[in-house]
Amino acid sequence: MDSKKDKKGATESVVRPKKRLGQNFLAETGIIDKLVAAANIKPGETVLEIGPGTGNLTEALAKTGNRLIAIEKDPDMLAILREKFAACPNVEMVKDDALVFDETRIAQPYRIAANLPFYIAAPLIRKFLESKNPPQSLTVIVQKEVAQRIVAKPPKMNLLAASVQFYAVPKIVSYISKGCFWPAPKVDCAILHLAPFPKEGERYTSRNINRFFRAMKAGFSQPRKQLAGNLASGLGIGKEAARALLEKNGIAPQRRAETLALEDWIALGDGI
Repeated sequence: MDSKKDKKGATESVVRPKKRLGQNFLAETGIIDKLVAAANIKPGETVLEIGPGTGNLTEALAKTGNRLIAIEKDPDMLAILREKFAACPNVEMVKDDALVFDETRIAQPYRIAANLPFYIAAPLIRKFLESKNPPQSLTVIVQKEVAQRIVAKPPKMNLLAASVQFYAVPKIVSYISKGCFWPAPKVDCAILHLAPFPKEGERYTSRNINRFFRAMKAGFSQPRKQLAGNLASGLGIGKEAARALLEKNGIAPQRRAETLALEDWIALGDGI
């Protein structure tokens, strides 16, 4: 167990950060305040934090007075957190892996506010967006490059962007220097806010979801190649059928996947 002095000179007892768990602890108060403000937590809502680490963000979230569920996988960190927040009745510490955590047991409405471990950021975002009990919003810290990929638009669309934007509206709130973390990661980060669409309407029938992702994965299978060839091989249809599908939706067969808008992919999926 190590000791680390914060910017106010106080000494906080922490365990050594574990690289295998992607532990980069947020130490900058201004960034924490910005994240909490962007989360826009309303009275009566539950807050879910993933990977609270040393509890700096947890402390700010607890001060809202809302019920806070913090999921921590590291037993060493969990012991410190339970001691630190023992006097906070609105804070519940849960030892679990966020990727298998059962969020369906959380009563609506709830929001996610977290400094996500880098190595599981993308699968975690998709898990909660696809959940039968999605949050009202996700306000999370991710790698800068990941955030930029998620908010991308044509002609720089990508598989991750389309997958996320099918379920939510993404927005980069602020960029964060790697120097705001301990230990400092190799890259800068960003606060990313995701506002999920209501789970209703044709977009969210399982049939339409499956066809959307099938079309999109086929189209992006070889991003630098023309769509007609990608769809033909990815969907197991002939090139003529692929060209006809594209032309029916007003899409030139020679275009590339990165130039298509989300609505184009939904239309192509509906046409399969």
